[in-house]
Amino acid sequence: MSTNTDLVSYIQESEFETLLSEEKVVVVDFTATWCGPCRLIAPLMEQLAQEYKGRAKVVKVDVDNNKPMFKKFGLRSIPAVLIFKDAELAETIVGVSPYEQFSTAVSQLL
Repeated sequence: MSTNTDLVSYIQESEFETLLSEEKVVVVDFTATWCGPCRLIAPLMEQLAQEYKGRAKVVKVDVDNNKPMFKKFGLRSIPAVLIFKDAELAETIVGVSPYEQFSTAVSQLL
């Protein structure tokens, strides 16, 4: 994998399909270094990765480096968190949201 924080790693578009096929539940945080609101949910993604370790995979996608992937899902703004189950998009949360919204969405898919 590319750049890693403690539990949440950055992935490239080329790694995306493989990840979806290997993991049952995948949380994808579309983010950018210049995005202020993205920095607000970064700790929430770390917390989510910790809470669901071994049950759900949390990753980040830098939209500046992966524009086609961003457009593929029809996203227009960030932060945008997409949650996949069995390689299918199950939930989309756009904007800054409370931690409970992310954790509830993930727990419903497990």
